[in-house]
Amino acid sequence: MSSVLIIFIMGLCAGILSGILGIGGGVVLIPMMVFVLGITQHTAQGISMLVIIPTAIVSVWHFHKDKLINYQTALYIASGAVVGALISANLVQYLPANELKRIFGLFVIYSGFRMLLGTRKK
Repeated sequence: MSSVLIIFIMGLCAGILSGILGIGGGVVLIPMMVFVLGITQHTAQGISMLVIIPTAIVSVWHFHKDKLINYQTALYIASGAVVGALISANLVQYLPANELKRIFGLFVIYSGFRMLLGTRKK
C-alpha cells in the first residue's frame, strides 16, 4: 500500500472519530503519525494543528446548519485558546520530544479516565 494511501486512511479515521466522539483529531492523529509514520512528536503536533483548519471549517458548517453553536461562548473560548496557543507554541519548542510524548500520553490517559468515570452532578 502506498504511503499516500496510508496517510489518507489515517486522516479518514481521525475525521470519523472526531465527528463521532467530538474529540480533536490530534488525539488520534498524533500517535498514528509518531508510531506508524515515524514522524517526530513536534512535527506531528504541528501537522495536527494545520489539519484542524479544514476539519473545523467543515464541522462548523454542519453544526451551524443544525443551530448547535453558541457563538458568544465560542468567541470567549477562542480568545483564550488563541492566547494559550501562542504561549504553548513557543514553549513546546524547548521541551524534548520524549517529555512532550509523556505529557501528551498523560493527558490522553487522564481524559480517558474522566470520560469513563463521568462527571458528578451538582
